[in-house]
Amino acid sequence: MTNITVVIGDRLGKGQKVGLGVEAAGGIVTVIPGMAADMKLGDIMNQEQADFGISFCGSGGAGAITAQNKYGYKAKYGMRSVEEGVTAINEGYNVLGFGFMDKEELGQKLVEAFVKKYRS
Repeated sequence: MTNITVVIGDRLGKGQKVGLGVEAAGGIVTVIPGMAADMKLGDIMNQEQADFGISFCGSGGAGAITAQNKYGYKAKYGMRSVEEGVTAINEGYNVLGFGFMDKEELGQKLVEAFVKKYRS
């Protein structure tokens, strides 16, 4: 199985718990350090040729929309649950914007959904 590469950008510089979930599911993760990391999501995804990216901010939109506009990634944002994220993966989105939700379960379930859709 090819490794799944995920980039996480969080407005408050967090995302480490989601990253642990990505790793628990066998993915490779880059958590962008520092404040306003969500705004760098598209740049780092492009640089690392990531399979998908996760953006966190209050609305769940700023970093995802920026990645979409700058690089043409298919973005879905404003999400507030693990289930919405899994549905977005299944619908072919590769930039996922959430409100603040630094939970291991999110990273794990998104990688599992990606593997099921694209690698099984």
